[in-house]
Amino acid sequence: MRLLAILNDAPYGGERTYNGLSLTLALLKADARAEVTVFLMGDAILAAKAGQKTPQGYYNLEHMLVRVVLAKGRVLACGSCMAARALADGELVAGAQRSTMDALAEATAAADRVLIF
Repeated sequence: MRLLAILNDAPYGGERTYNGLSLTLALLKADARAEVTVFLMGDAILAAKAGQKTPQGYYNLEHMLVRVVLAKGRVLACGSCMAARALADGELVAGAQRSTMDALAEATAAADRVLIF
């Protein structure tokens, strides 16, 4: 299965980004052969900012994205969205990379399933 998860919402303002990553991780667990791409756009790109310090017992989206990367998934961040929020490439969590709408279009065309949160 080729899965594309597109995340749009702020990392901690609501729970859509968390829910999208939770489902993505559950699907990876269910099918270790799944090819997963997570595309962060809009405020969701801030989920990929390295060095997040969340309160004890609260979910940490940086850690969740690292789990996607460790499972051989791709984490792509919209470059225009990064620029609009002054987020530099070096501030991204290890394994995440700046990307483009063209790459999102390619991932969408290649995906068997597209999830949008």
